[in-house]
Amino acid sequence: MSHFETDAIRSQTERSQFLEHSTPLYLTSSFVFEDAEDMRASFSEEKQRNIYSRFTNPNTTEFVEKICKMEGAEAGYAFATGMSAVFSTFAALLNAGDHIVSARSIFGSTHGLFTKFLPKWNIETSYFNVNAMDSVEDLIQPNTKILYAESPTNPAVDILDLERLGQIAKKDNLLLIIDNCFATPYLQNPIKFGADLVIHSATKLIDGQGRVLGGVTVGKADLIREIYLFSRNTGPALSPFNAWVLSKSLETLAVRVDKHCENALKVAEFLESHLKINLVKYPFLKSHPQYEIAKKQMKLGGNVVAFEIKGGVEAGRQFLNKIKLCSLSANLGDTRTIVTHPASTTHAKLLEKDRLEVGISGGLVRISVGLEHVQDIIADLNQALE
Repeated sequence: MSHFETDAIRSQTERSQFLEHSTPLYLTSSFVFEDAEDMRASFSEEKQRNIYSRFTNPNTTEFVEKICKMEGAEAGYAFATGMSAVFSTFAALLNAGDHIVSARSIFGSTHGLFTKFLPKWNIETSYFNVNAMDSVEDLIQPNTKILYAESPTNPAVDILDLERLGQIAKKDNLLLIIDNCFATPYLQNPIKFGADLVIHSATKLIDGQGRVLGGVTVGKADLIREIYLFSRNTGPALSPFNAWVLSKSLETLAVRVDKHCENALKVAEFLESHLKINLVKYPFLKSHPQYEIAKKQMKLGGNVVAFEIKGGVEAGRQFLNKIKLCSLSANLGDTRTIVTHPASTTHAKLLEKDRLEVGISGGLVRISVGLEHVQDIIADLNQALE
């Protein structure tokens, strides 16, 4: 059995007659057939082959197969964005009248999907606080179908006990779906803890250089089949070019994430010692409330650090205005360090009580630690704080 890094590099599935060393690009919208029988057998799925790039393409297939191997999944499907993966997964598996139980700390667009759009089809969501796991089972109803969570969470970097969620899902016959974007398949494999499906925004650490958008859902083959059929008809497919970029990016995922995590831990330790910081949350800091759980289910702590500056919203805004090296951007998981102030940007539309419920105080800053020299990152943060 080969190791993660070897699988990421050597799991090449496509070569042409030219025997290229690197997988070629298959920039085609459709594929031709040898004769009428070949075409009939292909459309009836008696023969597994590429028909149309909205369905499958050699580049997207290679990308998905790599993610499946990394996550220990049976099958998968790749999407144009992370949010198209989230929406298509839920839309394919839910019916009118179904119910979701979700962690409250989730990506803002996912929250919007649950509260603004799925209710149009009579699909409701109940939220549990990540620090009140005992309440999960109290929220389960006869029509509950899916248990959903992110870990680590965005933006407060909380950790959920995936094994416990897996046990609850199994006991109550629910589908457990985990957004594994912050951890990547290199740091965490939710399927090992009982997840039925795992979702990634490949736009983040999987790409790692802020170049392309992409998403992927992997897991049990029967569930992926339903997602594939929905997506084949609705068209959220990943482009072959982006799939090619992402598949190449997986070759360096391990070495990149190792360095991201090394830098992030040093940044977190610096921030924890700074007099103008109230608190720091990073999964592999011993002060993190779920440190032991993080150590159990993650290889390293990831690249995202959350910290609270003394002085509230205005102090957070001033900090961003003083940043010189790091980027102010809506992305994360880039080679470049990125800082955001959720209370005045990504979560500004939430009521203050709702923000506080998910750990977003006025002075909270999220930093996606990049691959610059760590002392340069720390120096920029220090001058902005001072």
